[in-house]
Amino acid sequence: MSERTQTPEQKRSRREQARVAGLVALAVLITLFAVLNVKEVEVNWIFGKFNTPLIVVIVVSLLVGILLGHFAGMRSRRRQN
Repeated sequence: MSERTQTPEQKRSRREQARVAGLVALAVLITLFAVLNVKEVEVNWIFGKFNTPLIVVIVVSLLVGILLGHFAGMRSRRRQN
């Protein structure tokens, strides 16, 4: 039986392993956060009042914040040019 030896390019560096471990831990935390926030809450949306899971409210708020931050950053970069 022949053993395969890995070239340095094929081995994962400690940095890559730490990054993968960090991403897995983050995914677990996000999953736990979502599972623990499924309680129905009443929300007054622009177009009406609805009962919706809390995690939906959190995700929508996060996405709106990301979009606003992105557009604010684009606007400030345009002013600098």
